Amino acid sequence: MKEQFNTALENLIIKLQGWFNTTIEYIPNFILAILVMTVSYFAAKYISKLVGKVVARKVEQESIRNTISRVTAVIVVSLGLFMALGVMNLGKALTSLLAGAGVVGLAIGLALQGTLANTFAGLILSFRKKIQIGNWVETTGFSGEVIDINLKDFTLKEADNNIVVIPNKTILENPLKNYSLTTRMRVFLECGVGYESDLEKVELLTKETIAKTFDQVEKLEDVEFYYTGFGDSSINYLCRFWIDAESMLEKLRAKTKAIIEIKKAYDKAGINIPFPIRTLQFDNKLKVNAPDLEDAFSNN
Repeated sequence: MKEQFNTALENLIIKLQGWFNTTIEYIPNFILAILVMTVSYFAAKYISKLVGKVVARKVEQESIRNTISRVTAVIVVSLGLFMALGVMNLGKALTSLLAGAGVVGLAIGLALQGTLANTFAGLILSFRKKIQIGNWVETTGFSGEVIDINLKDFTLKEADNNIVVIPNKTILENPLKNYSLTTRMRVFLECGVGYESDLEKVELLTKETIAKTFDQVEKLEDVEFYYTGFGDSSINYLCRFWIDAESMLEKLRAKTKAIIEIKKAYDKAGINIPFPIRTLQFDNKLKVNAPDLEDAFSNN
């Protein structure tokens, strides 16, 4: 019994001595690993701020700037961790860590596929110069001012002050019309005049009215006027001209103003804008005899 105890004690002492020797041997590597982690931590903070300043020049959204800065910091710290494990000769632990991270990343990616798609779409939209906050855009059946682009969704404020929230993935996969990319818009105005009207006079009066109403129209030739066909009650025409505008609201205001002024000019000149008229004609060709009605009711 005593011999067994002595043997166990000797084995324990040998084991402790081995651990002590290993610890002494790895102290320099351990200190170096701590230094690597410390340097990587402060480097992550500095690089994160630097990236944030660079991104701020192109991205207005604070949420996206913060996210990019944090992702950069995590990457730098992760690199420092891998270097520290390499310094301590923990290659197997590093391999296991990478394998585990890959499996966890795959599982998270499958579970959050839609969310990640919106996140990456939000990052892409944030760096697009043709889509900025304050632009007036039209997409997926909605039209309004862009008030926010974050990592989840794309937010519009419509003309009626309603807020529309659209997933970033939908914006990226569908056509988008940006009215703010150009400083000019063309106004289309359709109307009709009576068949008794002097068509040349109508054309000239319409062009003169548009030219007087809008400063952007410098001469009559800038107003396009085309008769489009004979309608049921009127001869129809299309008038179009350019204005300085960057939103659909400005275009609607210009069209409203043009309609008001044209109506005033037509009323003053005695030009008729007809509305559909249906004429009912009664003559003596339709005759109803009372005996025939009596026979019809009696048969029933």
